[in-house]
Amino acid sequence: MANVKNDLFLRAINGESVERPPVWLMRQAGRILPQYRAIRGSLSGFKELLARTDLAAEVTVQPVDELGVDAAIIFSDILVIPECMGLDYNMVEKRGPLFEKVISCGQDVKNLRYGKSAAEELEYVFDAIRRTKVLLEDRVPLIGFSGAPWTLLAYMVEGSGSKTFSKAKKFLYQEEALAHEALSVITETIIEYLKLKIENGVNAIQIFDSWAGILTPDLYDNFALPYIKRICEAIDSVPTIVFAKGAWFSFDKLGSLPCNALGVDWTIDPQWAKNKAPSKVLQGNLDPCFLYAPEDEIVAKTKDMIKTFGGSHIANLGHGVYPDTPLKAVKTFVNTVKSCKYGS
Repeated sequence: MANVKNDLFLRAINGESVERPPVWLMRQAGRILPQYRAIRGSLSGFKELLARTDLAAEVTVQPVDELGVDAAIIFSDILVIPECMGLDYNMVEKRGPLFEKVISCGQDVKNLRYGKSAAEELEYVFDAIRRTKVLLEDRVPLIGFSGAPWTLLAYMVEGSGSKTFSKAKKFLYQEEALAHEALSVITETIIEYLKLKIENGVNAIQIFDSWAGILTPDLYDNFALPYIKRICEAIDSVPTIVFAKGAWFSFDKLGSLPCNALGVDWTIDPQWAKNKAPSKVLQGNLDPCFLYAPEDEIVAKTKDMIKTFGGSHIANLGHGVYPDTPLKAVKTFVNTVKSCKYGS
């Protein structure tokens, strides 16, 4: 286990007995923090912040200092993988990512860069990890992450964000063999990318399958789960979390993956999740919108969540914290979790 001063998160994710649930937040390094907004406002945009590795490291550490969370997560983006594979994108304010090229035919897949040579192009991410480790001074573990293969393919075919990803889903139905070819090279690139993150100092990995829930169970079993399994099998030197948002229909199959923990979104009952995946540590699952509620209700709901999970639990939200969430509410959530001791 990594030599960090606060190893609560690492002990919990490895299934060890802990005195309380550890707590961190998806999107904790972001617009909820005024110091982040100050840095972001001085730059041309999101992608400049990713490339400025000194600043990326600084904003990664900000929530550790401001919120007192038990883990940091490197400030980056899931779309760096499509970018290193040859599909560049722009981050358009209030619209999201917009790709310059997409995958639509076999030649587009053949043109992709992939594997270790593609992953090595993301040196700025690895530099940000090294800089973050210096700033953290081993106070808490550092989490690295990647998008899951299906979620990345969805963007690479659709060319932007979407409510339905109908173009990407059509690609699965009409170009099954080509979809598997694309997913295979994406998976290979993710594996090499995560290995490089681990070499540069991250202590755990989270895989985000953000668009899992838009697939049917059959599509998810065919085009998503096998590739996540390949990643989990390849990444065995640090603990891993798989967060497949909305994939309640495959939760028992997610529970059979060779990972340490599963993310649970706010639509899933904790006891149901424990029954479906009894061997896994669970992470989640307060509705991010509950942080708009009065303070006393946040306290009560957070305590109820912890009681319902009943151990083998990493406290988090059921998805990323929203940008307009009051900072005071986020601190109330974190502090409430930290006040909850098991066995008391």
